[in-house]
Amino acid sequence: MKEEKVILVNERDEPVGTMEKIEAHEKALLHRAFSVFVFNEKGETMIQQRALHKYHSPGLWTNTCCSHQREGESNIEAGKRRLMEEMGFTTELKEVFSFIYKAPFDNGLTEHEFDHVMVGKYEGEPEINPDEVAAWQWMSLEDIKADMEEHPEKYTAWFRIIFEKFYSHISKSEVL
Repeated sequence: MKEEKVILVNERDEPVGTMEKIEAHEKALLHRAFSVFVFNEKGETMIQQRALHKYHSPGLWTNTCCSHQREGESNIEAGKRRLMEEMGFTTELKEVFSFIYKAPFDNGLTEHEFDHVMVGKYEGEPEINPDEVAAWQWMSLEDIKADMEEHPEKYTAWFRIIFEKFYSHISKSEVL
């Protein structure tokens, strides 16, 4: 597996260097990331279940896709690239907000990310990459929120944080 680097940033999202992804997660260093939410015309969002062999949060449900930007890549370019790599399609994306979070995991790694949240629209079925995604489904934001309140352990840390802090912003954000 090719090790990918992440872009280390300060709290203003200004780059301060790069580091291999695993090392950044071991050291809990703040780095740039993104989360994509794709909606259909019914207002449902496509969520994915992370592949069961992922190094953290395996088998948990999360937003349509998420990852890290590469050097020289815009947030939108990174979102489109990863959407194609994970879900097998691309669409126009719009950045709606960003936030910083820190979430430690049972395996000793910590996500400490400056996360850029983007939205897009799509009507088809994805062609999921089984190395990244175990399953997917369309769900309304209200159903996700209710299920997350009842079964928080089924969802990734960043997805829960986004819903807890930014649910009203996502539900009101104008998708393209």
